Amino acid sequence: MLRLARNGIVLVAMGLAIAGCASHKHTAKRDPFAGQGSPIYPGGGPVPWGGGRYYVGKPYQVAGEWFTPREQPDYDKKGVASWYGEDFNRRKTSNGEWFDMNRLTAASATLPLPSYVKVTNLDNGREVVVRVNDRGPFVDTRIMDLSKAAADELGYLKKGTTKVRVQYLGPAPLNDNGGKHLVAMNTELQRGTPNRNLIAAADRRRGKSSSDGVTVAQLKPAKKSSQPVAETVAYQPPPASQAPATAAPTGEVSYFIQLGSFSDGDNAARAREHFASVWPVQFIELSGAAGSVYRVRLGPISDADDAQTALSDAQTAGFTDARLIKTEAVQASLQ
Repeated sequence: MLRLARNGIVLVAMGLAIAGCASHKHTAKRDPFAGQGSPIYPGGGPVPWGGGRYYVGKPYQVAGEWFTPREQPDYDKKGVASWYGEDFNRRKTSNGEWFDMNRLTAASATLPLPSYVKVTNLDNGREVVVRVNDRGPFVDTRIMDLSKAAADELGYLKKGTTKVRVQYLGPAPLNDNGGKHLVAMNTELQRGTPNRNLIAAADRRRGKSSSDGVTVAQLKPAKKSSQPVAETVAYQPPPASQAPATAAPTGEVSYFIQLGSFSDGDNAARAREHFASVWPVQFIELSGAAGSVYRVRLGPISDADDAQTALSDAQTAGFTDARLIKTEAVQASLQ
């Protein structure tokens, strides 16, 4: 469902009706935005949470203007936001979810769906985290169309539009059971949790990892074994002939964040995957009389401030025993 404006203005792109109007059948097959209008949820009661798909999409044109959806991890923009409600309530959104005007959701012309953003009303300082699951708006220079509930939360429901700052936080889970993860996101926002830690903190509050649904309790490191273990590193560095020309000079410092040791290899792998998109991760298998233990640590990290950030991320994600390890290269290479 494309958000054109809260009053339902219809814009025409490339001779096709984009929302709420009929289009040629052959065009509807090519263009996911064309069709007879967004379907209305057929059931009674509240519409389901989530249930759509991860969606970016190809460049498209509306009223002569081109929009290019893409991954935008550094998205941070200021502009005008509008809101939409009754006219589109309970209709299907652009990524296949169902719109409920009383939930904290939003539409963006180019951000990946579904994703989390923090929206700040620049007129009054109020802020909220919303789930972006729709396309739009396409009016003037507006950068976001928020649900009625989100507009009310930001205090501009009667005004219709307001100046906002929109900051991308990361991907939202496809299926949010009852919106509990979104609630956790806003709880962490109210607690003053930094933007970069909001999703991990919400995962911890909900007791789940956003990447695999494993509880934080399941990911906690195993208790230390009294049995001696022999360390077998799963990842081996390349031979000396493949080593980079710019080897670490004598005295260069590196940092690692020791998450802990796991008795379950699958849980260790999930812990690795949880951080793999943000930090370099080392996965080490320890073999001993008591069986295998798996060690996961973040690094190497060359900057001390970045290392502290990684430690904070690990602790926020539930690894409360995570610790910082500082190492110093003794030689540029070993030959």
